[in-house]
Amino acid sequence: MTDAATSDARHMAAALLLARRGLGRTWPNPAVGCVVTDAAGRVAGRGWTQPSGRPHAETEALKQAGLRAKGGTAYVTLEPCAHHGRTPPCADALIDAGVARVVAAIEDPDPRTSGEGFGRLSAAGIAVTTGVRSAEATEVTAGFLSRILKGRPLFTLKTAMTLDGRIASHSGASRWITGEAARACGHLLRAQNDAVLAGIGTAIADDPLLDVRLPGLEDRRPVRIVADARLRLPLTSRLARTARTQPLWLLARPDADRGRAAAFRDLGAEIVAVPVTATGELDLAHAAAALGERGLTRVLVEGGGRIAGALVRAGLIDRIAAFRSGLVMGGDGLASIAAMGVDGPETAPRFDLARVERVGEDVLETWAAHA
Repeated sequence: MTDAATSDARHMAAALLLARRGLGRTWPNPAVGCVVTDAAGRVAGRGWTQPSGRPHAETEALKQAGLRAKGGTAYVTLEPCAHHGRTPPCADALIDAGVARVVAAIEDPDPRTSGEGFGRLSAAGIAVTTGVRSAEATEVTAGFLSRILKGRPLFTLKTAMTLDGRIASHSGASRWITGEAARACGHLLRAQNDAVLAGIGTAIADDPLLDVRLPGLEDRRPVRIVADARLRLPLTSRLARTARTQPLWLLARPDADRGRAAAFRDLGAEIVAVPVTATGELDLAHAAAALGERGLTRVLVEGGGRIAGALVRAGLIDRIAAFRSGLVMGGDGLASIAAMGVDGPETAPRFDLARVERVGEDVLETWAAHA
């Protein structure tokens, strides 16, 4: 690797770290990071996409760099936008700042920008280099890419289970299967996702808040989503009572009780109408599309086994974050994924192991849907 390539890789790694700061906070826009160096190669500005998606990373970095950006290089994790929104295109901002070179990790598939950002930069005489740390950038931007290319958010199934795959004992007791470090890591996952999804069974049994309780991240407010076809969630539940301070969306059948729907709206919740299948279950493919239409890019699925099984069966789970403890519950414990009717290994959904790491006294296995 040449000195220039090494420098490009180093600055892009820094831009990717900046991009991660925006995860869970920038939807419907992608979380992007940007590093601007001056003509001598010294870092002059850093930026990342701000909450709600504006300002963009390039704007933040250029503001910090000021006049030092002229003749320098901008390292950005995603192709600079070329369309007008609430702010002018970032490609134009880079041109106006006088940068001599732009290094981007991946192209933006959004039809409003795809290739156009690079084209504008090249037409203005700016050298463009692409593909630097593209695999890492694709990973960071996976939620946005899913929404643009598939029309739905990226779904990550999070489980906390025993060695034998149980999430509760035969009596339903589940506190605590994993240790404190794993639970803190689970809250970090919530903070890095736009929304947290639970099934109605878990919502009724556990009365969860589905919020983020980590020091320094108290301002994170992922949308809480409950798959609740018949609006059975108690109006006195903690989710319902906090709907005005943290968003609550209920996925319900179009013919769900109008009185209960009105009561939930009065509490601040949003009802998302979802068609049902021939068996009367929510059509999860339609639900996923509806969430994508509302701008969500990353959804963390937390429970329970029934909704997990339904999403896996529907081919909607893109990743699995499996926290595994050293406990053994036995066959009468509650399975992490409910029955799916799989006839044999050849028809079972397959996931590929991405990484394994120790988290306190437990292990976190991250799996990706088999391509």
